[in-house]
Amino acid sequence: MRVRPSLLLVATALAAFFVAQTALGSTGAADSGTLADFQPAVALAQPSTAAQPARPRGHLLASAGAAVPYSARPGGPSVGQLAATTEFGSQQVLSVAARHGAWLGVVTTAVPDGRLAWIKRAALTLRRTRWSLHADLSEHTLTLLRYGRAVHRISVAVGRPGSETPTGRFAVTDKIAGSSYGPYYGCCILALNAHQPHTPPGWTGGNRIAIHGADSPSTIGTAASAGCLRAGDADLRGLMERVPVGAPVSISA
Repeated sequence: MRVRPSLLLVATALAAFFVAQTALGSTGAADSGTLADFQPAVALAQPSTAAQPARPRGHLLASAGAAVPYSARPGGPSVGQLAATTEFGSQQVLSVAARHGAWLGVVTTAVPDGRLAWIKRAALTLRRTRWSLHADLSEHTLTLLRYGRAVHRISVAVGRPGSETPTGRFAVTDKIAGSSYGPYYGCCILALNAHQPHTPPGWTGGNRIAIHGADSPSTIGTAASAGCLRAGDADLRGLMERVPVGAPVSISA
């Protein structure tokens, strides 16, 4: 039988169509897809799931509007009270060093160096600071850190043999004008909660450690103090502007 050319063209076209559909994975009438279901590969690409770097949060500080009881351990009985102000008259702002449930472990002069006082979180108002300090006694340096990154380093005098500067985790308790205590302290004083267990014989200046100025600039960078860290007035003024009361201070040998 002779096949008309027009019918042959139609048959050829239909065969090519079904071959193409089979190659693309289509099953003809069973395929319910439409052109609207087709999307370019770019549109189907999944959004990036790469973790974004966490924003720095700074260090937690706590303060109270009135005296608050503290315990020697989380959930323990009260062993004393922290006043709303320090012995130098500053607002009591505490460095938070640990958490345990509803309790916060804070750095304070009320307990021995190296220990924490525990206060119920509900009794405190919290905020954060970006600033902290680190002293390296072997290098005779004090470093200002912003979110844990060093931004400025200064030379300091440290405790002399027999009256070494204590090491550990401390905090700034007060910011005081040096003129209130005499020229020996320079322009400024950043008082710390740290205590000097080895005061020099005949010493009458108390046992609290501080970062302060000096009346003898030549001693800066040496081991010459009774335990305090001494710095130049220009450096101290910069610290006074930035570092808040409550900021953490670490001192290493």
